[in-house]
Amino acid sequence: MRTSIATVCLSGTLEEKLLACAKAGFDGIEIFEQDLLVSPMSPEEVKAMAHRLGLTLDLFQPFRDFEGVTEEALKANLHRAEAKFQLMQRLGMDLMLLCSNVGTATINDDDLFVEQIRQLSDLAEKYKVRIAYEALAWGKYVDTYQHSWEVVKRVDRANVGLCIDSFHILSRGDDPADIASIPGEKIFFVQLADAPVLSMDILSWSRHYRLFPGQGGFALDQFLAELVRSGYDGIISLEIFNDVFRQSNVERTAIDGLRSLQWLGSKTAQLLDSNSESYALELEVLPGIQDATGFDFAEIRTEDPERVAGLLSQLGFNFRGQHRRKPVQLWSSGEAKIIINSQRSRGVEAAVSGFGVLVPDPVASGERGGALLAPRVPRHQTHNEQDLPGFIAPDRTEVFFSSLANTENWVQEFEDSAPEANAAPTGPILNIDHINLAQPWQCFDESVLFYSSVLNLKARPGTEVPSPMGLVRSQVLATGDSSVRLALNIVPQGLESVIERNHEYPEHVALRTDDIIEVARTARARGMEFLQVPANYYEDLAARFDLDAQLLETLKDLHLLYDRDEAGEFLHFYTKTLGNMFLEVVERRSSYDGYGAPNAPVRLASQFESNRWSRNL
Repeated sequence: MRTSIATVCLSGTLEEKLLACAKAGFDGIEIFEQDLLVSPMSPEEVKAMAHRLGLTLDLFQPFRDFEGVTEEALKANLHRAEAKFQLMQRLGMDLMLLCSNVGTATINDDDLFVEQIRQLSDLAEKYKVRIAYEALAWGKYVDTYQHSWEVVKRVDRANVGLCIDSFHILSRGDDPADIASIPGEKIFFVQLADAPVLSMDILSWSRHYRLFPGQGGFALDQFLAELVRSGYDGIISLEIFNDVFRQSNVERTAIDGLRSLQWLGSKTAQLLDSNSESYALELEVLPGIQDATGFDFAEIRTEDPERVAGLLSQLGFNFRGQHRRKPVQLWSSGEAKIIINSQRSRGVEAAVSGFGVLVPDPVASGERGGALLAPRVPRHQTHNEQDLPGFIAPDRTEVFFSSLANTENWVQEFEDSAPEANAAPTGPILNIDHINLAQPWQCFDESVLFYSSVLNLKARPGTEVPSPMGLVRSQVLATGDSSVRLALNIVPQGLESVIERNHEYPEHVALRTDDIIEVARTARARGMEFLQVPANYYEDLAARFDLDAQLLETLKDLHLLYDRDEAGEFLHFYTKTLGNMFLEVVERRSSYDGYGAPNAPVRLASQFESNRWSRNL
């Protein structure tokens, strides 16, 4: 599959965009006219630079407000078009994007549209230029791909075809099935964009909130499958208008864009292969497509391991040993393993730095991460230590893959130093339930794509939670059976420096038990400090649920929070924040599958008050 990306997707100068696209591995780019107009490079220099970098210049765009105009306006439009055709010759380009007219003075006459586009076709032919006609979702009269195809059929010129854009089709709720009936050779170009499902005017939605495939709510694998069924075998490009992307690091955004196309191509190939369909477009199924079966471990980085160790001990974790050659400890309870890492931890009070997931084949998952351009963790091990494939997520979290056999091997690196402490790993904590990670505002969508593509997790519906710091956007990604769950919380823009200074936006590891009341009582007896829950919460709890008076009193006494739905009950508590992290203990009763969402504002407000009070000491 030949890949391309519009320069409008990226931040920086045209030169920086070309360099980033080449470094990421794109085959070509679309030149957005504004990027060329403000560039100090001449068209010839742009052409030469693209050639040196191995990039093709695939599409010049956009040419607007052409068809359905008066005769006088048409003359001006043809004059404007000829100047652009001459410019394209200097660039070495042969394909122009023609957007359907959005002007209020447009004349509603398909015969006129056809006749005027034919005149444009005749002019373009003199310069060996092809025209890709695109129906904008907010076009004055041509606003669907079916209508634009009717116009192109009637124009009936070899150098006039369609541009198919997923956003303009799916944002309207249109069915892409008819794309399959369009001859593939008459689709000249394809632009893809995902988007969150929003209720707002389409133009604003398009201009500010488009996303790379896999980051939004569109079923782009089904869309691309319909395109493939048409016989199309050309370029697949990205056209993303997004305020965040145009402020973010250009190289990271370019890599994220290519990752999204590779992920989408693989998903589409799987869909087509499952129906035993043949196709001309080159689609490759990524290696290592497998679901994680659970968390292997969570890693906490700290310069003071005793404080973290004390917290784990209060919850019933057992010390398994010190690594034979690194300042790293292993603690466990049941299937939950926590690594306390003091390497390169100067100035780090405590932070969630990584986690491992269990998969059937770690090597295949490592190959998948590499194919998706994920940066590898620079990790050194000796010949007698386990090599776990590891990658660095956009939020800098380190993610490792292991299997049950791997776990047995790497745990032995700790057990050798304390064999007497290594009976069966019992304890009141059963396993790691989920991990909550804070995301810088500029890489939230990138992280969603990373975790869903590299770990093969599925995005659950997102939520927004009020807090004293602003509205917190949360996105859960999980395996189908919920054995691995990640909750990503976006850090409101402008709070990053506050967070680094005051730890107001901590992350956490949630640990599962089947007797939270006993765990809480034992932890309190061992000196654990819980996050304090205001009395108002328990008054509201009594109003919302018909709880046994003794249970309500126990919840209040132990600072436990409670939620219930039709599937079951959820009890949980939080430790006080240590550095930039805390621990949560949860008990899921019956089939409860949520996270106690109604309690999230209580937790955020209580942590805010607690941290503010501690700073004023």
